[in-house]
Amino acid sequence: MPIVDYERYREMLDKAHAGNYAYPAINISNIDTVNAAIEGFVDANSDGIIQVSTGGGAHSSGNLGDSVLGGISLAEHAHRVAARYDVNIALHTDHCTTDKIDSFLKPLIQETARRRANGQPNLFNSHMYDGSDLPLEENMAHAVPLLEICRDNDIILEVEAGIVGGEEDGLNREDVDVEKLYTTPEDMLGVYEALNGVEGAQYMFAATFGNVHGVYKPGNVVLTPEILKNGQDAVVEKYGEAARFWLVFHGGSGSELSEIRETLSYGVIKMNVDTDTQYAFTRPVADHMMKNYDEVLKIDGEVGNKKMYDPRAWLKAGRANMAARVVQACEDLQSAGKSMGK
Repeated sequence: MPIVDYERYREMLDKAHAGNYAYPAINISNIDTVNAAIEGFVDANSDGIIQVSTGGGAHSSGNLGDSVLGGISLAEHAHRVAARYDVNIALHTDHCTTDKIDSFLKPLIQETARRRANGQPNLFNSHMYDGSDLPLEENMAHAVPLLEICRDNDIILEVEAGIVGGEEDGLNREDVDVEKLYTTPEDMLGVYEALNGVEGAQYMFAATFGNVHGVYKPGNVVLTPEILKNGQDAVVEKYGEAARFWLVFHGGSGSELSEIRETLSYGVIKMNVDTDTQYAFTRPVADHMMKNYDEVLKIDGEVGNKKMYDPRAWLKAGRANMAARVVQACEDLQSAGKSMGK
């Protein structure tokens, strides 16, 4: 089968939730990173999630800069490749801010609706709406109608309350008020009460606990995972165990493994991985260029070495190293060896 269907995706998330582990959600921006992500999940015998941001979609469409076209192209490639392997792969779109709902999120949902009308599978399994820069009431005012549209198309919506600091994909929140980096129990109750009113819908919640996008040395990012526990406890106390969230961890680069593992016990079932896999891809490419400098360049009238400057040579090295980093992510999040298989 290609990308998982709605019921299989829910089964994946429920299994992770019950088993206290999470799936890496790997950002992709071209065919090689799609292949690297899937190959890493296969090597780890882990189910997993790959995701496209607005920037990744724009990049993959070349000079057109069309994030929707690029997102569709990457998703279609992922469908075809995933069908050849025995692990389950889900497709997701990353941060979509309020100003890009109409230009990115809704067109992709409409593409899925068109495909469903023709008897084809969903293009994406889930989408993220990021209204975390807005007051919670306004954030949820946008999220609720999006959740209704997603429900009608068997799509899971991810929302965020509380801001992830740092900078990623052109979204800069490096100077945000520190207090906004932490989601309160009252925020979590507000999210539940707003979204639970959409009957039959499924959603994930990116609550923040000091998360920062970007790359930092271990120990430089100060997380407070207990915030997740306190929020879950508040929701469960008021609405029962069934109200417990599927939580998402953003901005994990530089986090201590002990802190990552702690979040799993509080309901984190998805952790975004982008910065670390970007570096993992680029590192062997840089190594290839520096070690083969006089072969990848035509120096002093020489012709170089075609085998060394053929993009397939260094892209293959980058893909393999990125796949290895995906394996590490699966091991860190304890999804390795737990694929449900097809």
